[in-house]
Amino acid sequence: MQRQKAEPSVQNLPGPKAEEWVDFHHESAATSTYVYDFVWDITEDAEGPFCTDPDGNVLLDFTSHVAAAPLGYNNPKLMDKLKEFDLVDPLKIAGQDFYVSTGGTPEDTELPGPAHLMNTLTDITDQYGMDTVFLSNSGAEAVENAMKVCYDNCEQPKYGLTFEGAFHGRTLGALSLNRSKSVHRRGFPELSGIHDVPHSMAGVERLREKLDPKHGHIPPEQVAFLILEPVQGEGGYQVPEPEFMRAVNDLCTEHDIPLIADEIQSGVGRTGKMWASNHYDFEPDVITSAKALRVGATISSEEIFPDEKSRLSSTWGAGDILSSIQGTLTVAAIQEHDLLTHAEQAGERFVGQLEELQADHPETVVDVRGLGLMTAIEFDTKERREAVVDAALKRGLLTLGCGQKTLRLLPPLDVRDRELDIAVDLLDDAIDHVGS
Repeated sequence: MQRQKAEPSVQNLPGPKAEEWVDFHHESAATSTYVYDFVWDITEDAEGPFCTDPDGNVLLDFTSHVAAAPLGYNNPKLMDKLKEFDLVDPLKIAGQDFYVSTGGTPEDTELPGPAHLMNTLTDITDQYGMDTVFLSNSGAEAVENAMKVCYDNCEQPKYGLTFEGAFHGRTLGALSLNRSKSVHRRGFPELSGIHDVPHSMAGVERLREKLDPKHGHIPPEQVAFLILEPVQGEGGYQVPEPEFMRAVNDLCTEHDIPLIADEIQSGVGRTGKMWASNHYDFEPDVITSAKALRVGATISSEEIFPDEKSRLSSTWGAGDILSSIQGTLTVAAIQEHDLLTHAEQAGERFVGQLEELQADHPETVVDVRGLGLMTAIEFDTKERREAVVDAALKRGLLTLGCGQKTLRLLPPLDVRDRELDIAVDLLDDAIDHVGS
């Protein structure tokens, strides 16, 4: 496949081979959140945002696996470097009990390992004074450990604060923070003391009232953390106004409440800066990251992390050698090829194109928003959003829903103008097909 010439091409989707793979998968798989019957065939051609399914359909993937593949498929920026290494087995070790060397000394080895990834993460969070990292398996675990770190750091931990529309993971503790869809939490036991307010300036004022030392009902010294996504993901790609983020930051500073920035979907270049937090007058005390890193990471300062041994642990966290290599090389590629600038400029171009699309469909497309290449269009109804997702898929464009009526678009960070043009044309056709 030549990326510069590739085009989406769909004959029948899902085709017979894809249907067989889906049926085979569900023979043993628990019911979960599969969106549609798209099957990526890893043995067929794929490059950049283009991939192939078992029936030979070529698709333009503008989901980047929900931001977990920031460089798209088989990107030479990553693959060329991986080919240099003679990989071994096992590529996972018990990384909280043992250590791994990648040859020579840490300074002269050609192969980055988990320790190099942690070192890289402290480099790219240095502006926030962060110098310590705990690696885990996933974004949800990164959030779990952020909560544990903050609870441990608080002398009287009783409360945590979150926002309406929030999504912070599917593990049992993280579920207590979610406010995006009731199905995520319904019927499951929850952590006590979690309070939520609207994701707005009015919500910040409500928090200020709750925390008021004289008239409020939440003692600030008992609040272990406030957590928010700098750009809400599952909640609908809500891009906050600068004054909202500044007000959240000021409130946490005033009451000495640790501020957790959940950058699992928005971080590592997705918004045109390494962290979405960097767009704002905003100083997180803890950052959680995953997806683009291939591992979970809880990043903070030594002062916030517990000193006591065994307070934190994770079998694979610092022992996933291959994922740590991929995460380190991904950050290096973003920096080496100035993909932050590219993502910012491409995002501006893409949002402009989507706004033109909105102007052509004023009755059905009610909003366009985004930051860098974390972009979204909102429809008038959920049913129309679902129909457009399906119609776009049949034309060869992979998208995903979020929020109630929103369609999200996450092309790779090195997306090309031609690929943006193709995506907009396919979306336009899909919206026309769905009609009014």
